[in-house]
Amino acid sequence: MTLWRFRARIANGVAALSLDDTTIRVVESARESAILPGPALTILFHPDVRRVGQIVRLSRLGELSRVAPKFSAHGEKGGLPLTDRGLSRKPLSLQTLSDGGYRISPPSGGGPVRVDGEPLLTAEDVNRDELERGVVIQLSNRVVLLWHMAGPPREFVDDLGIVGHSHRIVELRDDLLRVADLSHSVLIVGESGSGKELVARAIHRASARRDGPCICVNMATIPPATAASQLFGHTRGAFTGAGAAHTGFFTRSSGGTMFLDEIGDTPLDVQAMLLRAIETGEIFPLGAETPQSVDVRFVAATDADLSQAVSDGVFREQLLHRLSSYVLVVPPLRERREDIGRLFFHFLRRELDFIGELDRLKPPKAVESTWIPASLVAQLARFDWPGNVRQLRNVARQLAVANRGESRFRTPPALSRLLDSPAVPEPTPRGERSESGSISEDELIAALRECRWQPSRTAAYLGISRSALYNLMNRSKRIRKARDYNLEQIAACAEECMGDLDAMAEKLELSKRGLQLRMAELGLGGRG
Repeated sequence: MTLWRFRARIANGVAALSLDDTTIRVVESARESAILPGPALTILFHPDVRRVGQIVRLSRLGELSRVAPKFSAHGEKGGLPLTDRGLSRKPLSLQTLSDGGYRISPPSGGGPVRVDGEPLLTAEDVNRDELERGVVIQLSNRVVLLWHMAGPPREFVDDLGIVGHSHRIVELRDDLLRVADLSHSVLIVGESGSGKELVARAIHRASARRDGPCICVNMATIPPATAASQLFGHTRGAFTGAGAAHTGFFTRSSGGTMFLDEIGDTPLDVQAMLLRAIETGEIFPLGAETPQSVDVRFVAATDADLSQAVSDGVFREQLLHRLSSYVLVVPPLRERREDIGRLFFHFLRRELDFIGELDRLKPPKAVESTWIPASLVAQLARFDWPGNVRQLRNVARQLAVANRGESRFRTPPALSRLLDSPAVPEPTPRGERSESGSISEDELIAALRECRWQPSRTAAYLGISRSALYNLMNRSKRIRKARDYNLEQIAACAEECMGDLDAMAEKLELSKRGLQLRMAELGLGGRG
């Protein structure tokens, strides 16, 4: 039950039960304390990797050591302390301060403790914002914990294929299940790499259409000239070169779900056709004279600001309203750090199994050193992950391959540079909206580089529309186009950037969409 519904029920109860204001405040306060997030510790790394993801919710703060408190898997009762013999029995202290902040104090003696990468030598204060972000605690180079805010415990019958138990993911699953069994169109919003396709597949899996097809299409990788044909199909002779009829994605999705990723990159004329198909359940294949009925559940996703796209005249307002009948928001990885350990070992286990080296994750005997260093996992937890879950998956793959057949763990140089690089701050906009003609080529290139070649951020930074930005980029003789790069150059960049499309776009100084289209032309499947 949400807080506002609870308040409504309390308000209704005032008349029926004659509750006074004091009683209402007490009951409401108790309810709020039960549903609001509170301090918790989650295991990000443990020599026994089966314990990664276990959590303890701290109703009151106290001591943390090898023997207390007890951690358990989500939804399970009981639990075990950290127990690892490489940890000290001498506890460090976690305290709540009178001003609403928190304090962590080192043990007197015992093993080394690091907090957010720095040695803990004296007591340090932590404010609520820092706890919301997550504080990384490394114990004796053996165990890594995240001190963070967590919601109440929940039991999951089915995680819907979405790995994680952070309160943001719990909210997402709840929202997903509210709409999955309905016929409404759904718009999934989230940053690139955050897992929007996974959410779309979860909707299909939880719907009555689960036995039907689930067709996923990335609109950014379809050339605009062929988008209508690929989506709706065409008849023989519909256009020059159409020697045979073609069945489009809509027809192949009938009876199931069609997921259109990067919906904001759909050409305007195709958007009108999409709107009609969603509203009427009918499509016109190119060249056809009569409509064809299709029974399709429509799910779309974007990492762009579609409202701004409407203002810029590149996205139809009616289609946005039709898509927005229900919106799901996928959180970025930096807002769900407690899931990083579970996700990392989920991907690493899969990669090691693929190359036949799953034994590397067996718990060591006694206090032997572990294959994966705790310090690396602590570093992963502190990183801001601009490429989100996709980037973390690529890191796990890179580590598995780089250590294939190696007796000692090694971190590839490219990964070390990535994790050591500072977070990229949000660019400060220039202010008032500019005329594109007043922007010099030097200003344009500087803005693109500062905004990491992301068109939406660059346009906002310069105070112009995205269409005006594209016009400026097309007129520039100093900005390389995607077609200027050959197969070998893009393949080499993909290897260096571990397949992360955002990093590749930044390195090649291209828009992500332009890179995706070029990769599609060259037959390269991007992991982005």
